[in-house]
Amino acid sequence: MSHIDFDPFDSFDVKRLTFSDDKDMAIIHETGQVACRDYPHPRHLCLNFPFGSTPNATYCDLCYCYICDKPAPCAQWMSSHCNASAGSMQRKLLIQSESSYYDSE
Repeated sequence: MSHIDFDPFDSFDVKRLTFSDDKDMAIIHETGQVACRDYPHPRHLCLNFPFGSTPNATYCDLCYCYICDKPAPCAQWMSSHCNASAGSMQRKLLIQSESSYYDSE
């Protein structure tokens, strides 16, 4: 009887492992899908190309622009949109301008 839900002798992709300074624990297998890797996601949340540790202009097939909600790369990707994140001023200004547009009607 096994207490794990996979065969530890099956092959796995070593490149997908996450290594850290923690010597007591290592993730060697995963099951299921991960939202920010396997489903459409804003660029700054991409697990394939971590924001800040890879060039922000890089993107996977499921990344979308956080400013214009279009698949990456958008028309303004290289000029600035690739750098947008939840805390970025660009997104806040866009939301403010859209809300003021709808408030004026």
